[in-house]
Amino acid sequence: MSENTFKKRLKKGNTPKSGNGKRKTIFTWIEEKLNVTGLLGEGVPVQLVPPVGFMVFLALIYIWSNHRAENMVRKIEKAQQEVEDLRADVTTLEAEYMLSSMQSEVAKRVASQDIEELNQPPIKIEIDK
Repeated sequence: MSENTFKKRLKKGNTPKSGNGKRKTIFTWIEEKLNVTGLLGEGVPVQLVPPVGFMVFLALIYIWSNHRAENMVRKIEKAQQEVEDLRADVTTLEAEYMLSSMQSEVAKRVASQDIEELNQPPIKIEIDK
């Protein structure tokens, strides 16, 4: 059996420049780093690429989903803390308002303006039409 060859040879200027004459691609780099030839023999079987790619895609979706869920939990906890703080502020303000609107407190505040509290009930004025 004969080897695969180019029908047209590449020009001298178009050859890749590298230390050992071969062009380094990402696949050769992965093969060198992971020692794929020791596990799979010569090269990667093509029929394994789509399932492995699909598994990698599902793993990325799982990681993204988990990251998004954790961020959502953090936001919810932060919002709950803010709601608790606001609820405490509202309770304090309501208590202060109830205290300041009491008749005795109002009388104390207007005493400096020489306004006195009535001791008799108000009189209703009726007008004939």
